[in-house]
Amino acid sequence: MEKTTAVIKDLKPNGFVLINGTPCRVERVSVTKSGKHGVAKARVEAIGLLDRKRHSIVKPADETIDVPIVTRKRAQVLAIIGDKAQIMDLADFSVFELEIPEERREAVKPGEEIDYFEVVGIKTLKELK
Repeated sequence: MEKTTAVIKDLKPNGFVLINGTPCRVERVSVTKSGKHGVAKARVEAIGLLDRKRHSIVKPADETIDVPIVTRKRAQVLAIIGDKAQIMDLADFSVFELEIPEERREAVKPGEEIDYFEVVGIKTLKELK
C-alpha cells in the first residue's frame, strides 16, 4: 500500500487523504481555535474516490494522517467481456480485469490505449475527480 503522511491542518481542498482506510478527495478542512488548555481541532470533510460516499473525521490539528499516492498508468484494452475489460499494462505487461464505469463505456474499445489509476493497491478505470 503506497502512502505517505501529512499534518491534518496542512491538508488542502482537492488533495487526497485516507479516512478509515478509504482513499478520499478532500473537500473542506476547518480548524477550530484552541481553548485555554485545549488543542485546536480540525474537521476534514471528503468524498471517497472509489465509492463516492461522504466521509468526515475530527482530530487534533497537529496530528498526522495518511495520504495515498495516486498513480496514473497506461494500458491497452485486450478484450471486453460484459461490463469488464481485460487490460494489459504497457509498463510491465501484466494482464488483469477491471470493471468499466458507466461514464467510460463509450471510450473503452478493444485495441485502444487508456489511462487507469492505482490507489492503495486498487486499480480503477474511474476518473478520480
